[in-house]
Order: sequence, then C-alpha cells, then structure tokens
Amino acid sequence: MPVSDDVVRYEVDGAIAPVTMNRPEYGNAQNSAMTYALDDAFYRAAAADDVAVVVLAGAGQHFSAGHDIGTPGRDIGTSFDRRAGLWWDHVGKPGAQRRFAREQEVYLGMCRRWRELPKPVIAQVHGACIAGGLMLAWVCDLIVAADDAYFADPVVRMGIPGVEYFAHPWVMGPRQAKEFLFLGERISAERAYELGMIYRVVPSGRLADEVTEMATKISAMPRLGLALTKKAVNQAEDAMGLQVGMDSVFGLHHLAHAHNAEVGSDSLAGHDARSMRDERRRDEQASK
Repeated sequence: MPVSDDVVRYEVDGAIAPVTMNRPEYGNAQNSAMTYALDDAFYRAAAADDVAVVVLAGAGQHFSAGHDIGTPGRDIGTSFDRRAGLWWDHVGKPGAQRRFAREQEVYLGMCRRWRELPKPVIAQVHGACIAGGLMLAWVCDLIVAADDAYFADPVVRMGIPGVEYFAHPWVMGPRQAKEFLFLGERISAERAYELGMIYRVVPSGRLADEVTEMATKISAMPRLGLALTKKAVNQAEDAMGLQVGMDSVFGLHHLAHAHNAEVGSDSLAGHDARSMRDERRRDEQASK
C-alpha cells in the first residue's frame, strides 16, 4: 500500500528539516500510514546534504496521543512494505504471529531505526505526549517541551508493562519508571524535566522559536562530529543495557497481549481510547 503524505508534513527551512505529524483531529494518534510516512521523512532528511538538524513536532493541540487504537483511520489490518526487519507480513496471520510481527516492525523496529538517524533530532512537544507518543519523543536526541505539555504511559491499565520501545528506566531512572508506570498518571513538563526525561521547558508561545534557535546553533557544528557524537552516546546507552532490556520487555509486552486475548475479548483487555480516557477521569475525580 502506498504511504500517504497527508499524515506527515516534511519541510526544509535552511539547515533544519521540520517533520510534522498531521492527524490533529485525532491528537496525532499513530496509525501505520503515519509510521511509514515518518520513516520516509526521516530517510529524506538523512539523505539531504543541506539538512543538518531534524525537528519532530505535531500539528494541532497535541504532540501525539499515542498509538491509534480506535480512530476511523486505524489500519492494523493493512499491509505495508516491511522495512525494519525480515519478519513476515502480519496480515492474515493468527494470534501472536500477527501481533508480534506487526509490533516488531511498526513500533519497536521503526523506533530503533529512527534513533540511529545520523543527524541530531529535536522533539518539539506540546500538549499530550502519551504512550506511543513517548516512544517518538524518546528516539529524539533532545526533547524541548512547552509548559503546557504532559506525559503519561497508562498501558498498565491494559495489563501491559509499558509501551513497546521500553526506554523508561534509562530516560528517568528505575524507581521513577516504576512510579510512572504503576500510577499511570500524567506528569507535567516541569516534572519530566526534574526526572531528566526532557532537556528544557519553555513557554508554549515560545516553543517553536526556542527549538528553531537551538537547531540553528547545532546546525553550525561539523556534520561528521555531530554524527559521531550521537553514535558515541547511543553506544554508551546500549552498553548500559538499553537494547537487551528492550528485547526482554518486548517479550513480556506480548505475553500480556496473549494473556488478554486468551482470557478476554481482545489483546488490549477490552480497552480503546475512550475507555482509557474515562478510567483516567474516574481516577482523577477519586483523588480529589
């Protein structure tokens, strides 16, 4: 299936390539069409000699509300040209053969590829950055958030131990990761900054300007120096167990999916975007 350009905008502004998720009516929830369009955009930026820095942002009110688990554009049953690995096409396969193959490709595999883009990538986060949205921010080298941004990974409500790209203990520390996941509550941009998860918090009206200013400064650095520095830090993080840890948790993630499907109606424990929202609201009311 051809990838639609509508769900992702790619632009070039001097040495900066803004890449904008463009499903604002659904909070930039990520369907597979968006995933592959993002992949196209990142490849394009990596290959462009005039591009030094990439900025990832979201159109509308939110950066990203996470994986698409209920919009009219959800395309979980659609085939795309596989790029992140050699696993078979998930369409038409039973049980774990379908779920594992699809999520290995469009979630874990894609995020790992994007983390290795040999140019600095800045996440420009405003509004919601939830679950799958965290994955997109975490593959970026720097995260700059508006003061109205908030972050959450509520998938433990589904009985699932965090999103597929399980970077939680590395981006915020083990104890904080447990708190973040056990409670499933939103944290503010200021709290995310205190945890070391994001680089800077700025007034919402200044977000784009601040990111552009930072990207412009970075773009003046030598291209190879930036690429090697990024690789050096990524390798150090991998030496701390990031890749192996993610692989092990990905298995637990799919054990949870399989358990949900075996004892209930589906692999998400009967949840969709609306039910997750309603549970969060009930919890917020109960805590008042």
